[in-house]
Amino acid sequence: MTLAKLFFTSHKNSFSVHIENMEALHVQQIQEIESFVANRKGIMDFDTYTFVIQKRLEFHEFVKLVTKSGMQAECFEKQIIFARKSQIGFGQYKGLCYEDLPDSYMQWLKTNYRGQERATVDSELKKRGL
Repeated sequence: MTLAKLFFTSHKNSFSVHIENMEALHVQQIQEIESFVANRKGIMDFDTYTFVIQKRLEFHEFVKLVTKSGMQAECFEKQIIFARKSQIGFGQYKGLCYEDLPDSYMQWLKTNYRGQERATVDSELKKRGL
C-alpha cells in the first residue's frame, strides 16, 4: 500500500497540507484523510489535493496527530520563504520599500542619485520600465 505524502505548511492562524500523491492512494486511505480533516473541522479541497485546518500547529505537533490517528503517511514540512524587500535608507521616504515609492521620486533618483543604493534604484527603475 502506498503511503500518503503530506506536505505541511504552517500559517499565522492555521495550517495547510498538500497531499502530493492523492491519485495513487486507495479509496480507504482517502476516506481516512477526509475523516482526519472533518474531525478537526477542516476544509478539504479535492481540486488542489489540499486541506486546511483553522488551528495553529507546529510541524512536530501535526506529525503526532497523524501518528495518533493511525493514518499511514509520510509527513514533510514545507517552509514559506518571504523575500526581504529593499528599503530606501535616505531622504524623505527613508524606511519605505523601493516598490512603494512614487514614480516621480524614482524619476528624480534616476537623474540625481549617485549613492551606494544605486544598483537597487536602477533595478526598480528597470522593473517599472522608467
